[in-house]
Amino acid sequence: MPQSAPVATPPAQLAIFTDFDGTLVELAETPDSIDVPDTLAEQLGQTARELNLAFAVLTGREIADIDRFLAPLVLPVAGAHGTQRRRADGVLEAIDPDSLEGAERVAEALGPLIAAYPELILETKRGAVAVHFRQAPELEATVHEAMQRAIEINNHFVLVPGKMVYEARPRGVSKGEALRAFMLEEPFVGRTPVFIGDDVTDEDAFIAAQDLGGVGIKLGDGDTAARMRIADVGSVRALLQGLGDIAAREQELVVPERETIEPEQEMAH
Repeated sequence: MPQSAPVATPPAQLAIFTDFDGTLVELAETPDSIDVPDTLAEQLGQTARELNLAFAVLTGREIADIDRFLAPLVLPVAGAHGTQRRRADGVLEAIDPDSLEGAERVAEALGPLIAAYPELILETKRGAVAVHFRQAPELEATVHEAMQRAIEINNHFVLVPGKMVYEARPRGVSKGEALRAFMLEEPFVGRTPVFIGDDVTDEDAFIAAQDLGGVGIKLGDGDTAARMRIADVGSVRALLQGLGDIAAREQELVVPERETIEPEQEMAH
């Protein structure tokens, strides 16, 4: 299992993108019960600086959730599977009004399901809706059927499966499209993209990174478009730290040439 730089491109020329849940932190029974190590924000901030800030998180969570978990660190983030995006310059892109309204209608339609099965968790986001059934896996078919009915009232949305979750998100929106958008902007433009993720919802980003000449790295087992794999969350953190350390050393070796003054010139002054 690779623990070093995943591609031949020097790390200082990479653009790193990573999922959050199941990739940077372990999955948990509920979205709010994840364990975020105290050192994670410091480590990611250091890696981002070593990569000249070409580091972003692409997540199913809202941007506000990532900011809360990684405070005081503020990174470029694509939230709600790309429905929300904060660029590297700190600008938050406006969310499509149809996505906002559609998500509200989907969530409202799912009200009876959540009332009937309180062990399910309804996660409402600005522009997307998810239902988690990790605490009641036997309800997967019930959740799928209810969410299919909910999105039929709005063909602007599609249903996407994840690990013990179904997500309704706007059609045409994905982590892959978010990665492509970042790669058109500084400091990502011209670099080689690497995306690390663990779930079905990460497949679009694996494909996008590889279409752009980079690589996708999947954590764990299962069919995937990613060309490489990595074992676990700890290995992801080690990989990020290693890439950052190498990039920092590479930049230290690039020393600008100093103007030399010949003895005759020095005396003339």
